[in-house]
Amino acid sequence: MAINTFSETIQLGYEIHEWRHASAILASDFPHELADICSVLERFHLCKTFLTTPGGRKSKVSELIDSQLYEKGWLEKKFDTAFVVDGNSLASPTHSVDCYKNRVALEIEWNNKDPFFDRDLNNFRLLFELRVISVGVIVTRCDALQNIFDELGRGSSFGSSTTHMSKLLPKIEGGGGGGCPILVFGIKETLYDENC
Repeated sequence: MAINTFSETIQLGYEIHEWRHASAILASDFPHELADICSVLERFHLCKTFLTTPGGRKSKVSELIDSQLYEKGWLEKKFDTAFVVDGNSLASPTHSVDCYKNRVALEIEWNNKDPFFDRDLNNFRLLFELRVISVGVIVTRCDALQNIFDELGRGSSFGSSTTHMSKLLPKIEGGGGGGCPILVFGIKETLYDENC
């Protein structure tokens, strides 16, 4: 599967990038998980209220995507990992993954500080090397959404040092995810709905 074979809805609504044949691996080895992701992304709209309502612990965007995946059997997952050297166990804790199902890990980075991308990619790298995950997926936002944030008077809340596509791509291209296959969806301005 190539990324240009995603549905027209997905292609119109998201900027899509992949490394190490992530979409092909998902399509052939994890078709149900890929179908879950596509189903949630195809129904997603970026409501104006998501942008104008002050955030809490978790953004409305993350909350909506997470909850719909949880309904499909995904879960937030923290792995208890350790290395054993000459019989001595050394703890190697990982950060919990937002959404996990059957060796597929998905993170939603809507409006965090950009070092969160480093954390996610390092986590994908480690979990892939430990043979716990086969693919990592990140959902973030495209840079062009900044124009909408500015028009709504919320531009300073979604600044250049927060998570968005142009902060993520150089980190992945620089090897941040190691050998882990990675698929990225960037929410485009075409998904913005000022009526909800």
